[in-house]
Amino acid sequence: MGGFGFGELVVIAVIVIVLFGVKRIPELGSSLGQGIANFRKSFKESQAIDVTPTENKSGHITDESHNENITTSSKKEKEKSEV
Repeated sequence: MGGFGFGELVVIAVIVIVLFGVKRIPELGSSLGQGIANFRKSFKESQAIDVTPTENKSGHITDESHNENITTSSKKEKEKSEV
């Protein structure tokens, strides 16, 4: 139970050939393989990208996505001046 026998595989193959044609099956296989490869690649890259701000020794918080340096004291002064 749960497995495909030879007869079931033949029926599935015939249905696939009728639906897509003999010439289109290799294209579908290569497209599926490229899709899986791109998915794996993007999954690995998404783990390597870190966009969290880091704090330098001088107390500056660096936001590398915007290339800005913000000090906590100057940020507080800016907020006070706006009030």
